[in-house]
Amino acid sequence: MTMHYRLHSRRALLGAAAALIAAAGSAQMAFAADKLVVGALRFTSHSAGFVALEKGYFKQEGLDVEFRFFQAAAPTAVAVAAGDADFAIAGITGGFINLAGKGAIRAVGGVLHESKGVDGMALLASRKAYEAGLTKPAHLKGKSLALTQFGSTFHYMGAVTAEKFGFSIKDIRLRPLQKVGAMIGALKSGQVDAMFMVPHIAKPLARGGAAKIVGWLRDWHPDYQITALITSTRNIEKRRGLVEKFLRAYARGIADFNRVMLDQKKDPAAVEAMVKTIHKYVYTSRPYAKAARSIKAGAMYLNPGASIDVASVKRQLEWNQSQGFVKKDITLEQVVDTSFVKTN
Repeated sequence: MTMHYRLHSRRALLGAAAALIAAAGSAQMAFAADKLVVGALRFTSHSAGFVALEKGYFKQEGLDVEFRFFQAAAPTAVAVAAGDADFAIAGITGGFINLAGKGAIRAVGGVLHESKGVDGMALLASRKAYEAGLTKPAHLKGKSLALTQFGSTFHYMGAVTAEKFGFSIKDIRLRPLQKVGAMIGALKSGQVDAMFMVPHIAKPLARGGAAKIVGWLRDWHPDYQITALITSTRNIEKRRGLVEKFLRAYARGIADFNRVMLDQKKDPAAVEAMVKTIHKYVYTSRPYAKAARSIKAGAMYLNPGASIDVASVKRQLEWNQSQGFVKKDITLEQVVDTSFVKTN
């Protein structure tokens, strides 16, 4: 009886231990499977995240990432503030700054940045406007410029261009069209004279004769942090480890993208493989043979290590304040958290 009891007790203990180990394993798996929604656009410049997902970098950090796609940058910031997305790649827009000023969101890293020697944002003239004399940036004075919204990155680009070439943003007729697709349609049809656009869209438009590239923003405004990685203030304060994991994985995607895509002659096979990965997210409605050239043309400089150009963010904050798009009392500290990545 005693021996039977001991055997029974030992089996019970072993069973309990096994159950605890299994429970711990399940808990670890549950913890490892932090599900995140990330807001993005179907742009080549957002591809570091797609690369990180496809190569398993997010998974290695214990993150289950799903991308949710938008038609413009401003709604991605709203989605994060509303809790519909955990992170987003977004421009430093007036809308983003206002939400940051309310304590809802902040930038925690950088993504897209202008860089000398690398194709970035192109200034395009419609064929009609080009033939009428809009052949260089200085000719933008008195012309119409397509935007998504007032206070958007496109608006800021127009303003810094006007300042550089000796006139004011007030000398440009602004046309807010809400979506990038509407901007492209308006330029192609000649309803607007000009727009700024990423190269994977700008170059095919120029190549097909629908528009002309009349300048590159890098040549007169190279120190420009175009987009940032943003998250909720709640994530920063309550889930810091999660933010760090996300940034680590995203930075690995940036490193791969810059290494392969910024010098495409170095390793054509690696370029082909990466473009095939990106095609799962960019120009998905086109066959690969037609999409590949545009994706390759869209390679832009991404901040190594997801570092962020705080000086540029400060300039954009001050510009938005000067235009009355955001409150004067919003501080840089409310807009960007510099504790996660290197600043430059």
